Amino acid sequence: MPRDGLQRVDGIFMISMPKGSTPNAALQAQKLTARAIRERGRAGLPIAMVTAYDFTMARLLDEAGVDILLVGDSLGMTIQGRTNTLGVTIEEICYHGRAVARAATRAHVVGDMPFMSYETSPEKAVESAGRLVKEGDFESVKLEGGLDVAEHIRRIARAGIPVMAHVGLTPQRVLALGGFRVQGRGHADADRIVADARAVEEAGAYAVVLEAVPPDVAARVTESVGIPTIGIGAGSACGGQVLVCTDLLGMSRGRVPRFVRQFAELGDAIVRAAEQFVAEVRSRAFPTAEQSYRPNESPEPKAAEGLDHATLATAGDESHRA
Repeated sequence: MPRDGLQRVDGIFMISMPKGSTPNAALQAQKLTARAIRERGRAGLPIAMVTAYDFTMARLLDEAGVDILLVGDSLGMTIQGRTNTLGVTIEEICYHGRAVARAATRAHVVGDMPFMSYETSPEKAVESAGRLVKEGDFESVKLEGGLDVAEHIRRIARAGIPVMAHVGLTPQRVLALGGFRVQGRGHADADRIVADARAVEEAGAYAVVLEAVPPDVAARVTESVGIPTIGIGAGSACGGQVLVCTDLLGMSRGRVPRFVRQFAELGDAIVRAAEQFVAEVRSRAFPTAEQSYRPNESPEPKAAEGLDHATLATAGDESHRA
């Protein structure tokens, strides 16, 4: 029986595809839900999650087959230039969430619950999660913590909002931790992370992010829970991986975390393209006739040379790009 775009084949859930379609077309056709993400994890299908903060980036990542788009409070650092995530607000998460949600035809869209939007009480957590869903168009929410927020997760899930948990390094507690430090060193700390992961699963989380923990600890957590583990700096044993989009694409400047692999060097490509634009503007090499509209004194174009409706619509869009 197909379930959320998944079909059980020999005990494994696979993406169901219409006859004659390509695998990539099937990926784009099936909208992933929190339930489908959990089933993918149970079936052993690796999960790819990437942060996104705007429509254009989200549309490209969705086209690439990314499973989950996370509007993370990391936007405080990558978009706003802050040194940490603590100043990000619900309103800002919701603003970026609406843009990302408009682009996501397949990917599941998750919104981070920002610092102090849930910590004070389960009631506050439910209220904030509801705002993210109603005002940010999110399909689930993510919050940091383990045993200490288990009741918060339980209450949010009971309200009908899927929850992704986040244990290990919890960036919203950077002040208490004394910096962004690897967690799970030593038996006691490793046991704490395992206990946190079990607690959030029992509370109703459909997945859990493991951040900045040794790979052996991440493997132990993954074996200890029945929900997908999504690692960032947690080794290859996790059920999936997540990276910040600007790190993945090589757009970040300066030092990047050890766990980052830059799959492209778009930062350098952007600088080169902008340098060429600046040079051609200053030399008056841009624009040419090809990038200009017909002068008023020119003869009217023949009917065969006229713009069709699609071109007119595009031209109208382009004239308002700035």
